[in-house]
Amino acid sequence: MSATLGFEDPNMFIATLIASPGGLTPADLGTARDAIGGAGGMVSETSWIDAGEAADLFFGRLDVAGARAVLEGLLPDVDVIVQPRAHRAKKLLIADMDSTMITIECIDELADYAGIKPQIAEVTERAMRGELQFEQALDARVALLAGLDAAVIDRCYTERVVLMGGARTLVRTMKAHGARAVLVSGGFTVFADRVGEAIGFDRMLSNVLDIADGKLSGTVRKPIVGADAKRETLLAEVAALGIKPEETLAVGDGANDIPMIQAAGLGIAYHAKPKTAAAAGARIEHRDLHALLFAQGYARSVWVTD
Repeated sequence: MSATLGFEDPNMFIATLIASPGGLTPADLGTARDAIGGAGGMVSETSWIDAGEAADLFFGRLDVAGARAVLEGLLPDVDVIVQPRAHRAKKLLIADMDSTMITIECIDELADYAGIKPQIAEVTERAMRGELQFEQALDARVALLAGLDAAVIDRCYTERVVLMGGARTLVRTMKAHGARAVLVSGGFTVFADRVGEAIGFDRMLSNVLDIADGKLSGTVRKPIVGADAKRETLLAEVAALGIKPEETLAVGDGANDIPMIQAAGLGIAYHAKPKTAAAAGARIEHRDLHALLFAQGYARSVWVTD
C-alpha cells in the first residue's frame, strides 16, 4: 500500500490512472502530468501503485473538477479517479447490486423465464436512465410477473447470477483494512441476501417480493428501497460508525444511485447510464471493480483474494 494514504493536507489531491495490466506506460504518466501542469496545477510526485496498471499523480494548485476536465478521456482505455488526498482509504462502502456487484438485472432475467424479457427490460433501462420514476416503474414491472412460479427464483440465481469482476476482492480487502460494507439494492432480497453473503457484505437492504401459494403475487412490499433509501442508508451508517462523509465510498450505475453517490466522499458511477455518469464525482468505464481498490491506494500485494 502507498505510504501516502494517511496524508491529510486538504489542499492536495490525487489523480489515479487505472488501465488493464500493461496498459499504462511512463509516457502516459508524463502526458497526464503535462495536462495538469497546462491547466495550472503542479504535480509534486508520481508513484506506481502497480507498475503498468495503476499510478498516482499527487498535485496541488488545481481542484478536482479542473483536473477531471483535462484528464478524463486523455488516454485511451484508462480510467481516471481524482479526489482529495485526505481520507483516501474509505471506512464505509455502500454499493448497488444489479449491474454493479453482479453482471445482470435480476428482474429482467426473471422476466425472461416468464417470456416477457424485452417488455420489462425496456422499462428497466428507462428507469435506470432516469426517464421513469423508480418506484412506479418497479411496481409496474413486478405486476407483470404475477403468477410466475417462485421456484424460478432459485433457478435464476443458479443459472444467471454472476458476480462482477473484483466484487469479492473489493469488499474483502476493504473489510480487512477495517471498513464496513453495505449492499443497498432496488432489487430483491431473494437475490441480494445471497449475493451479499457470497461477496462478504456486512449488511444487505433490498425489496421484498410478495409470494403466495408458490407464485409471485405481482406486488413488492412497501416502502420500496429506492433512491432516497440508498442515500439515507449511507447517512445512517455514517452516523452509526461515527465517521465523516468524506470517509465513504458509494458505487452504482443507475439514476436511483445518484443521491447516494453524491452524498459519499467518493461517489463512483460504474459503467453507468449517462445521467448517473454526469452526476458522479468519478467514473469507471473500462476496468472492473478492482479499480475501486486502486482508487484507495491498495496495491495487488495487499488484496484479499481468497
